[in-house]
Amino acid sequence: MLINTKEYLRVVDEIKSQIAAAQQRTVWGLNRELIILYWNIGKTINTNKSWGSKFIETLAKDIKSAFPMLRGYSFRNLKYMSQFSRIFKDVEIGQHPVAQLTWKHNIILMNSAADEKQYTWYAQQTIENGWSSNILDWQIDSNLYKRQAIAEKTTNFKETLPPAQSDLAQQTFKDPYIFDFIQTREKMLEREVEGELVNHITNFLLELGSGFSYVGRQYHLDVGGTDFYIDLLFYNLKLRCFVVMDLKMKEFKPEYAGKLNFYVSAVDDMLKHPSDNPTIGILLCKKQNKLIVEYALRDIRKPISVNDFTLFDTLPREYENILPTAEDIESRLKLPDATEIDP
Repeated sequence: MLINTKEYLRVVDEIKSQIAAAQQRTVWGLNRELIILYWNIGKTINTNKSWGSKFIETLAKDIKSAFPMLRGYSFRNLKYMSQFSRIFKDVEIGQHPVAQLTWKHNIILMNSAADEKQYTWYAQQTIENGWSSNILDWQIDSNLYKRQAIAEKTTNFKETLPPAQSDLAQQTFKDPYIFDFIQTREKMLEREVEGELVNHITNFLLELGSGFSYVGRQYHLDVGGTDFYIDLLFYNLKLRCFVVMDLKMKEFKPEYAGKLNFYVSAVDDMLKHPSDNPTIGILLCKKQNKLIVEYALRDIRKPISVNDFTLFDTLPREYENILPTAEDIESRLKLPDATEIDP
């Protein structure tokens, strides 16, 4: 009996996927055990901290003497274990999101997160988005927690979307968006910024966040025999909807909301699949007056969010501390080596 080539390749792919998934589960399992071990060591250290400042230093030497080939138990790393156990002293660490992170991810968070709530939020985002340690570090430097998790955003989502989708949409978008990979120029036009965003699509999608898939720039719509062009069109896999993005290199004006509402309505009628959720409109402006935005969105029935954005060298004063200084970057580079923190 001859093997059906296409069917055989499908079977091979399925088995390969099963093997890869099993390997990943093994990695996660081993990592979880390591994190639990480090937390327990930290707890033991904290229980006996009354022995004085030399206790951890002496312990590191004795562990190295007992296990000369074992890495990851230096004085510095033992201090991180102690800090880790103090942060999560009242939780079941094996069930916590941080147990799914590498130790290097956790060290970055210990050096950066202000409290347990922020630490946990970044851990959940890292797991959900598959961030490497470098990407996590970059997201922290851009103050993603403040811009996405707790930012006061100007939207009408609660009035125009079902509760579950409204909450998810509110959590998905940021304020402001920081496009620090684009060098600003005097009298820069919207089309130029669009082009730069598309030319740096990887960085653009990273800043937009999880689930965004690029559909097109200046996306053409024929409405009643008239040509219209959407600045940027995306599909968000988490929200299960199209996202229409309109870009303005000016301060928000009420008429911008009306135009965006028109585009959202057109996409709902012409592109949206019956199984898709309602299309969302995002208006990116250089500046906004929140009261004017609130009035402009009040009677609009399509879900719209108005967000600020900044380019490189144009951060408003209130955001000037969001991006890291040269000293901040230098201090971040002083993390323990991978060989030191990942035995």
